Amino acid sequence: MTSKIFAAGCLIFAATPWIPAALSQAQPPSAQSAATVRGALSYADIADLADSAPMVASARITRTITVPPAQATGVQPGFRRLFVEAQVTGLIRGEGGITPNVSYLYDVPLNAKGKAPKLKKADVILFARPGGRPGEIQLVAPDAQIASTPATLATVKSVLADLVANGAAPRITGLGDAFHVAGTVAGEGETQIFLRTEGGEPVSLSILRRPGQPPAWAVALGEIVDEAAKAPEPGSLLWYRLACSLPPALPARSVRTLSVQDAESARADYLVVVQALGPCQRTRAS
Repeated sequence: MTSKIFAAGCLIFAATPWIPAALSQAQPPSAQSAATVRGALSYADIADLADSAPMVASARITRTITVPPAQATGVQPGFRRLFVEAQVTGLIRGEGGITPNVSYLYDVPLNAKGKAPKLKKADVILFARPGGRPGEIQLVAPDAQIASTPATLATVKSVLADLVANGAAPRITGLGDAFHVAGTVAGEGETQIFLRTEGGEPVSLSILRRPGQPPAWAVALGEIVDEAAKAPEPGSLLWYRLACSLPPALPARSVRTLSVQDAESARADYLVVVQALGPCQRTRAS
């Protein structure tokens, strides 16, 4: 008899069923659940996972079984592959719905003693896509199972709500052309930089300098930059799109039509934006 288990990106085949009845009962969870071993995730980490997952659910793990090493190909050193069964406690995202119970493969980091921490009864959030059969799901990344806390769950729901909102900030794919207009007095000028987006939506940056004042900048999601445009709040979807996608410097192709002096001004103004956004703060290794 041949059994198959839906894996992250592949199917694993075994000559015989590899979930023996003797392993059907896992031990109680340890004080520190493996769901928390990878540490707290940043806003950017959660946004990365949420943006790539067509299905997001909260669940409680009911059983785990270690996948035999011969069947667990591609596992990184210091990790162990588990077959996980979980009871869904809430569907956060997923147009096609989800079954009450799901199963999936998860590579868990080993603890200092080289053992896999206990996961049974751990409350987790799963970022996944549907598997090949009812009840099977596929995590969108090796670490797409995260610990569920009230704060983390609130952040996940907030990110997902922003992703589907009307006028949501689109994915940024690069920088377009930059334009600079010098003012009539020294230290005055304005730069506008157009961004490339995945769906072609118009997004632009504007940086304004006035003598004796710090430079002010804003981002516009539309064809026209109006007075209501402003810089995004840190930890918002628009901030994430910019901070985690923009290059550190304005490329030569963006200023190819500008004079040398205007190009230098545009580059300096772009750095104002990059420095104001700050680092993306991704912490995930995968």
